[in-house]
Amino acid sequence: MKVLNQQVQLPILTEKNISLYIKREDMLHPFISGNKFRKLKYNLLQAQQLNAKSILTFGGAFSNHIAATAYAGKENGIKTIGVIRGEELAGKWQQNPTLSFAKKNGMEFKFVSRETYRKKNNPDFLTELKHQYKDSFILPEGGANDLAVKGCEEILTAEDSMFNIVCSAVGTGGTIAGVINSTNKNQRVLGFPALKGDFLKEDICKFAHKTNWELLKDYHFGGYAKVTQELIEFINYFRTETNIPLDPIYTAKMLFGILDLVRKDYFAPGTKIVAIHTGGLQGIEGMNSLLKKKKLPLINEY
Repeated sequence: MKVLNQQVQLPILTEKNISLYIKREDMLHPFISGNKFRKLKYNLLQAQQLNAKSILTFGGAFSNHIAATAYAGKENGIKTIGVIRGEELAGKWQQNPTLSFAKKNGMEFKFVSRETYRKKNNPDFLTELKHQYKDSFILPEGGANDLAVKGCEEILTAEDSMFNIVCSAVGTGGTIAGVINSTNKNQRVLGFPALKGDFLKEDICKFAHKTNWELLKDYHFGGYAKVTQELIEFINYFRTETNIPLDPIYTAKMLFGILDLVRKDYFAPGTKIVAIHTGGLQGIEGMNSLLKKKKLPLINEY
């Protein structure tokens, strides 16, 4: 499956003699876009081979993974169950665009407290879920497992060997691990975490087999799903200048970081960069509803 590498034309890139391309993984599928398409590919095949009655997975109120899993389940004729962080959402999921979409596509919800949700990798809690939802195929939060990494190893192709630097936003670490595994010896991978904390390196090392990577931790904008007016203005500027939409949770933070580094002469002149667009555009509607309540500028939807 061929994915477009779209060149970004901005004055700062010309000035610094840097080539920047966006790998448009967001265009893989209208509802299962970007890294979610990659992560679900082999997990769906495994669930079908095991004759699982359902796929059970985890996510928050605006989770791209929850939305994508629901649609993928519907498309492949397998039931989906979402363990959703936040008991308070049980009575008002209808007001949430992501959860409404998932429900519309057949997902059953199990709302749990934040304390319970933290047990999502606890063997006893998973055993309890297996008893409650018999013959379920359990998929970790964000879909991050060996099969997901295998799918993400297919993001880069032979054509991408022309790039010196490969950039990826980082959530659970599965996507960047797959990307790292498929790089060549002359390439370097930069990860831009969307959340605070030092645990990501350890998580990535569980799946990544090379050492040609590093995490740049200064562009999380306050943590997971946190945005600022500066980031919103950047998203709108970038869309106007390039006609490429960015999601506020992951890709926008990565692109903001890349261009900031370009300004600071982090990259040598002549460097060729490819940044992976991991999709997640479904989250814009939900983010805008939050921004409206906070009386902040909205992300332009075209």
